[in-house]
Amino acid sequence: MTFTILSCSSDDDPDPVPSTEYKSILELENAVDSLYVELAIATRMNNFFTPAWGADDITSSIFSSKADYREADQRMIDRNNSGLTSIWKSSYKIINHANHIFFNAKKLEVSDMNKKDMLLGEAYFIRGFMYHYLTRVFGKVPLQLDPEPHIEITVSEIVAIYKQIESDWLQAERSLPEIYPGVESGAPRPNNGTARAFLARLYLDWGGFPLKDASKYQEAASSAKKVMDNHDSHGFDLMEDLDDLWTLEHRFNKESVFTIEHCDGCIQGANRKTGKVGNPTELGGWWETFSEIKFFETFPENHRRNATFITDPMIDDPYSNPSGGPTMNWTTFYEQQNPLYAKITGKGDIPRSSFESDRNDYMMRYAEVLLIYAEASARAGNSNQDAWEAFNKIRRRAELLPPDTPNPEVDLSSGDLAELAYTERGWEFAGEFLRWFDLTRMERVDTVLRDAYRNDISSAVSDPNHVDYGQPVVERVPIIGSTGTDNYFALIPQSIIDEYPNLNN
Repeated sequence: MTFTILSCSSDDDPDPVPSTEYKSILELENAVDSLYVELAIATRMNNFFTPAWGADDITSSIFSSKADYREADQRMIDRNNSGLTSIWKSSYKIINHANHIFFNAKKLEVSDMNKKDMLLGEAYFIRGFMYHYLTRVFGKVPLQLDPEPHIEITVSEIVAIYKQIESDWLQAERSLPEIYPGVESGAPRPNNGTARAFLARLYLDWGGFPLKDASKYQEAASSAKKVMDNHDSHGFDLMEDLDDLWTLEHRFNKESVFTIEHCDGCIQGANRKTGKVGNPTELGGWWETFSEIKFFETFPENHRRNATFITDPMIDDPYSNPSGGPTMNWTTFYEQQNPLYAKITGKGDIPRSSFESDRNDYMMRYAEVLLIYAEASARAGNSNQDAWEAFNKIRRRAELLPPDTPNPEVDLSSGDLAELAYTERGWEFAGEFLRWFDLTRMERVDTVLRDAYRNDISSAVSDPNHVDYGQPVVERVPIIGSTGTDNYFALIPQSIIDEYPNLNN
């Protein structure tokens, strides 16, 4: 099915939120729709996910125009990093829009109060979503709940931010329906199961660094279990084949717990995560997002590996030549040798030359709900049968087996379930910009990155004009910043400090 809500604007910087009180439900509806437009604009390019390059699953070009990603890759992020500045500005723009919605809707009287509540529930969900991402990236940030920011604003403690996120998502859960009207499955607009699933993610973070409140693991498990018990009513389930998840044909699907919809032609600059950014130069790409070598080498041999990576891309564009043709192995790429992510390049249903597409972005998949339940249950001291079953569903699907059918050759029922589920998250969500936050919440950045390949690269790096692509001379790019907890959170961008001096951290 399709569920397009972005056709309301072709403007790159829409401002559809009136500064006066709403007089009709249509004004409220338009304002809430604008939040999704802003969210799509904010996330259309990978700049919004810049911190993810700090993890061991993805890397970027070492000698092109990818400085923002290289800084994260090498754990030396400057205050002027444009990716971080983009995250800050776009997130607070959306938060301020949500705050205006709450202010302008206070006195709105309508005949259909359920619809008003649902629309406000969406705004609560999105505000919580933005604050959760901000505090994952920056740690302490300003907790701005008024319609207009104040020059005197200061950062809030993380526990206060978490409590506000929890409040927003609890309100969203109370206000949203079991499934959004007109949505048959998945969630391009959140339902109350979406809010509860994100609460599970919040509580999992709450149990780890920096707050380390272990009591939250039980809340994470309970929240995830509530979603699992009601997954049919929310339209959530696992897709049977991982290959289907990143195709245009299945851009709306039952595994989506919350998806940011992109629509080429609806807004300027739809999803810019296509073959352009995921392919090497010799295939017309820009070498922006591809796999770390060690992560690829240690990835389990199964169907999920084949669905995740492209190791032998076609020389011809598979979109224009679907019948196949000559290929080249990743180890023979000229400028830099790294496996490709099929989740980034696509499955041949988008031309490599395309810079914009209709591909959606998963902000959470149902697979994560299952793995949160397994890991959080175990960390809470309750490795029960349901938790093992949730974990085994993911293992079965990774082998292209029916997720709901027990299989003694694949299933596990003993061992450290918390660690098994944590490790499984790394494989399942490879290249989806989640790994960095898993490493930080468990304080494993140093342990994991110490031996990670931060690019195996050719000698062409030392000479950008080098054109003799003979046998590459392998070099290692070192981590030059701290891998300790002192460097988990990004510094507030300099341009923001210049405007709000009280935020200098």
